[in-house]
Amino acid sequence: MSDRIKRSAIISLTVLLVGHFLIETTGHHYLYKTISMTLLEGRLGPSIQEYRAMPSREISAWHPQPWPRSTRAEANRLTESETDYHAQNQSVSFLVIHHDSIIYESYWDGFNADSISNSFSMSKSIVGLLTGIAIDEGKIENVDKPVYWYMPQYREGLGEELTIKHLLTMSSGIDFDEHYINPFAFPAKANYGDNLELLLCDYSVTEKPGERFHYKSGNTQLLGHIISDVMRTSLSDMATKHVWSKIGAEKFALWSLDHEDGMEKAFCCINATARDFARIGKLYKDHGKWNGTVVVDSTYVAASIMPSGTQNLDGTVCNTYGYQWWLGHHAQSDFFFMRGIKGQYVLVSPQHDLVVVRLGRKRDVGSGEHPHPDDLYTYLEMGKRMIEE
Repeated sequence: MSDRIKRSAIISLTVLLVGHFLIETTGHHYLYKTISMTLLEGRLGPSIQEYRAMPSREISAWHPQPWPRSTRAEANRLTESETDYHAQNQSVSFLVIHHDSIIYESYWDGFNADSISNSFSMSKSIVGLLTGIAIDEGKIENVDKPVYWYMPQYREGLGEELTIKHLLTMSSGIDFDEHYINPFAFPAKANYGDNLELLLCDYSVTEKPGERFHYKSGNTQLLGHIISDVMRTSLSDMATKHVWSKIGAEKFALWSLDHEDGMEKAFCCINATARDFARIGKLYKDHGKWNGTVVVDSTYVAASIMPSGTQNLDGTVCNTYGYQWWLGHHAQSDFFFMRGIKGQYVLVSPQHDLVVVRLGRKRDVGSGEHPHPDDLYTYLEMGKRMIEE
């Protein structure tokens, strides 16, 4: 063995030993899982099929109602440039629903209509839905209820001002750190750690709640903890009983947990099909009703897809977020949507009676000239083209 190889081996071993020592002495044991599921898999972040290596709980589909298929579905096609765009961004599912019928559907890379995929932060919108249902059930009085009513540790300092609405609108003032590359930030700790309840105790309210919009996954995780507690059931079982069974979901979903029989990762990680994600869009398009049956109160839905009244960090009015739903405006029409970090979208245009779902491995942020990533406008335009031709 040459001296160079020996030196390289010694350096590598030293780095591993030092890294192991630091992880053990600082208690960051989740880093082992982070490294094994990202760097050792050739990635810097999570994957859309990470659920396979995660403990999970099932959201069951009790009463499936298959989507009607429009006669136009056989005629609609992606253009060559649209097909290239999907390939460039590694789409796995693209679904267009118009007038509550499928008018286009395509899958790639071994995926099909029954394939489940990670929602990432699209799950936040579903937690927003579950919050509305908890209010309907009388388990939470209203959105203005103080959080300390459910979690007494917030009954001090600025925490006394914190309400359910502040969590819904990402204006809690809690010092959750939202960084997706930093392995020591909340998202990595929450996704790869094994005790979400304990992790939430590490953060506190450091800014006045209700004033500034600051997107932080910890807000949704805290909401999930409260909802599960007041409903006395898991988020997955609640989603089965109050959502999946009522909106005609065709296939079970899996909600990733922090450990076996543990807590759902409310801020991310519902794994479902494109067709079933589309149902959440239709539900909100139809004001909380599924084919005429109320699933969640229409007043709550209306508030969910209206600007929250907070300010952005630069002092401008925040008109892009409601209650765990993103809001947009394009080509003289408003739309609202669910959004995940890899370009997962459920895009809803009420004016066009249109729901577009895109799932995949990459997103196109674009130039930054729009308030949202460029790719979502592209996918929305693909859907609009198909209904206008």
